[in-house]
Amino acid sequence: MDPIAWLAFAGLIGLFLALDLGVLHREAHVVPPREALRWTALWVGLAGAFGLFVGWWRGGEASLTWFTGYLIEYSLSVDNVFVFALVFGAFAVPPRFQHRVLFWGVLGALAMRLVLIVLGASLVARYDWILLLFGAFLVVTGLRMARGGDEPGDPEANPTVRFARRHLRATSELHGQRFIVATAAGRRATPLLLALIALEASDLIFAADSIPAIFGLTTDPFIVFTSNAFAILGLRSLYFLLADARERFRYLPLGLAAVLIFVGVKMLLGGLVHISPLASLMVIAVILGLAVGASLRRDGRHGREGRPLGEPR
Repeated sequence: MDPIAWLAFAGLIGLFLALDLGVLHREAHVVPPREALRWTALWVGLAGAFGLFVGWWRGGEASLTWFTGYLIEYSLSVDNVFVFALVFGAFAVPPRFQHRVLFWGVLGALAMRLVLIVLGASLVARYDWILLLFGAFLVVTGLRMARGGDEPGDPEANPTVRFARRHLRATSELHGQRFIVATAAGRRATPLLLALIALEASDLIFAADSIPAIFGLTTDPFIVFTSNAFAILGLRSLYFLLADARERFRYLPLGLAAVLIFVGVKMLLGGLVHISPLASLMVIAVILGLAVGASLRRDGRHGREGRPLGEPR
């Protein structure tokens, strides 16, 4: 691993996050759809620019692998978006404070995924057969998702959240944007801290799917982490854009299931069949495009029949 590249990327991410929280979102406010759309376009644009930089730096094959990993991670992030909505609803977090919770949630997710990716890369380097386990796991996960067995559960039922509730002295009311507040009885956690813990616990669960998926494309930890990082950085704006649109992407879980199965099979057959980065990118893009297109077409058809677009079918 090139330490200069890692330090430069860490500085870049640090700059983005400092500008985000310290300048652009210093004051708590509700993020409207138009602002969320602009931020989504910005993060996708920055990711595209970085992917092109990878191509200039390491060559076209590395760039294609990076874009494929980013596409997988960003697509899988859609499920995180809907879990965020469940968490904020469960802990009654007002819309104006949600960006701050997501900011620190993203920071924690970046640190956690860096540890998991470095650990996973070191294990793969020592034991090649771990890729076969990853492949089998992805196939099983994809089949379970295709059968509808991957629905998000109650955030408060998560063992980490239950542990935090039992061991953290928490208030029942909010105190502005603060996660911990000083009271006459001592320091207390606020519901924002409990929501943050729930977000981190849910991301750990999603990382169990997404990290093995990208190891199916490459074992280069820099490409794995940077594609993960850009997908995670775009999560906040994607949440404010799509939080209420779960029904509009009805077939996306099937598309994601197909992607996981494809990557899993690719890992299992890695020693027998070589699938180029370009072919992988095209297959994954077609699968996701068909899933999104079918969802929007169905949503439009129901809308023309007179049903509200957000109404459950």
